[in-house]
Amino acid sequence: MVAHVLRLRLALVLGSLRGERRIRSIAGFVFVVALAAVVCTSLLSLAEAPLAVARTVTVLGGAAITLGFLVGPILVGATDQLDPRRFAVFGVDERRMPWVLAVAALVSVPSLALLAVHVTACIVAIRLGTPPLFAISMAVVGMLTTVLVARIGMALNAVLLPERRPRELTALFVLALLVVAFPVAVFLASFRWDGRVPQGLISLTGAVASSPLGAAPGALLDDPGAAWLSAVVAVLTLAVLLAVWAWLVRRLLTTTARPVTSRERTGLGWFSILPSSAFGAIAARSLVYWLRDRRYIVNIIVVPVAGVLTVLPLLVAGVPLEIAALVPVPVMALFFGWLPHNDVAYDSTALWTHVASGVRGLPDRLGRLLPVLLVSVPVLAVAVPVTLLITGDWYLLLPFTGVAASLLFSALGVSSVMSVVAPYPVSRPGDSPFQQPQRASARSAYGPALAFIAAIAVSTPTLWLFASTLSEGSTFAMTTFWTGIATGVVALALGAVIGGLVFERSGTRLMEFVETA
Repeated sequence: MVAHVLRLRLALVLGSLRGERRIRSIAGFVFVVALAAVVCTSLLSLAEAPLAVARTVTVLGGAAITLGFLVGPILVGATDQLDPRRFAVFGVDERRMPWVLAVAALVSVPSLALLAVHVTACIVAIRLGTPPLFAISMAVVGMLTTVLVARIGMALNAVLLPERRPRELTALFVLALLVVAFPVAVFLASFRWDGRVPQGLISLTGAVASSPLGAAPGALLDDPGAAWLSAVVAVLTLAVLLAVWAWLVRRLLTTTARPVTSRERTGLGWFSILPSSAFGAIAARSLVYWLRDRRYIVNIIVVPVAGVLTVLPLLVAGVPLEIAALVPVPVMALFFGWLPHNDVAYDSTALWTHVASGVRGLPDRLGRLLPVLLVSVPVLAVAVPVTLLITGDWYLLLPFTGVAASLLFSALGVSSVMSVVAPYPVSRPGDSPFQQPQRASARSAYGPALAFIAAIAVSTPTLWLFASTLSEGSTFAMTTFWTGIATGVVALALGAVIGGLVFERSGTRLMEFVETA
């Protein structure tokens, strides 16, 4: 069976060079080969470099390659030619099939390119003093780990994600990649290179080398004690991946997918991605509004602009740039959390669908907050490292993140309550977003201000700890981070629950408001 599957795999690779898509396949092969050649050439140049430089590049590069092989198939929605479900009809042995498919995965252009990279890294490690047998063993472990990670990524893509992926799901993946990749890129770019590896980068390399992502390359160019520790982590990681892969293959071979019925429709956008529940329906509807209604779009655009503009008067007043640069992120976090404080009013007459269908208050409150989170988290993930790049104080990363989280989540929790307690009139759908109707009651006057003040009051402990961190160094850094996270999460949970209870008891009042406002 192994030989048959290997011949099938080779036939699939050669078959991709024929047919209508041959030009795209050839271009892809050329790109992979060229990229592998560049990587191998760069690695060979490390043979004459200092050991610290070679280790840093090898560990971080190897971890990035492993992570890329895991998330790459999920991001692009690649079709697995060796999907275990395709072999289920042939009565294959469930115990042998995982190993057969793992061996067959080695017969591909990406796998050959990966093999060349690991062989080059092994040669460089031997030149820099690593024992040959140990270097070869770790290269083999790293190669098998990356191949299994790619197979697991393909299997997860087949199990969890739809075959015909809507563009909204791809957008979510891109946002998730932005949240992770941008801060890392800014952090690495912040180092001042003077011919030596910065101490912060050495610490980061050590942490990655002791993790499953970088254990195999970390063992190649480390001192004997730490190298054996990384080797143990690498071997244990490979064993765990083998067990996970075997379980996934057996599940795919023995589980029947739910058949697609004629009633199921495509092209529903966010409604096809989010769960088929009250929360999912409200979140999908809110996302459509936030991304298409110009009243919402203007609010989203104004928040970053307002945050940046706060720096100008501070600089004019003589505040140092290092201090003034810390202001926009908390302001943006507070404003983002404040945006849904009047979300019920923006529903207009569409609110009757919630009341008439008997939607519970908690799903309604949480569903309305999802669009704000999808917009605010990536924006803040970009703004925080950029701010620290300007100030140069990377020890503020955790406390600064805690402040932003506390203000954002606290404001979202307060807004969940205020949007049903004190709604006020807004421009109607289709009207200019800058048109503001007359407010009919005094209660609508204090609602926006109270939402601001309450969010700041809840975040006061975190702000005080952050001020202490600025004045006394990193002593309170970790405390500020966890205090901000805990305060924000608790405030958000309480606000959603209280707002949900008020929503359930105020359906008639809210209906009357949206009809007459």
